[in-house]
Amino acid sequence: MLMSRIPELDPDRVARVVALGVGALNARMGIELTEITAQRLVATMPVAGNTQPVGLLHGGASLVLAETLGSIGAALHAPEGRAAVGVDINGTHHRAATAGKVTGVATPLHLGRTLSSWEVRIVDEEDRAICTARITCALIPLQTN
Repeated sequence: MLMSRIPELDPDRVARVVALGVGALNARMGIELTEITAQRLVATMPVAGNTQPVGLLHGGASLVLAETLGSIGAALHAPEGRAAVGVDINGTHHRAATAGKVTGVATPLHLGRTLSSWEVRIVDEEDRAICTARITCALIPLQTN
């Protein structure tokens, strides 16, 4: 079972990865990390400011939230000397969101030496499914110059 193989996270590593992983795009979109454990990551994002022209949450915004969570999760579990880079993401949009905040919850599907895959469930404030996404990151050697 995957959960039994997940090592606990080093708080210093979490701080370093989060500092790198929460960049300008996430700040602009209002993404806030609310929980980071070895088994899951959680973040919220406002609908306002992240909509398509007709006022619905933009599907691309949902995927940015998913990629943020999956990439940070992959980076946290990457072996020392490796960095996480996204190689695949897909999402199924279940229903529209027009107001409030959405919450993304990422859980690992596979934590390998060279690949890490995560499922991200995004829900509205009533816990209704907005989007289900899957992201896979390659864990590549860090460049040292």
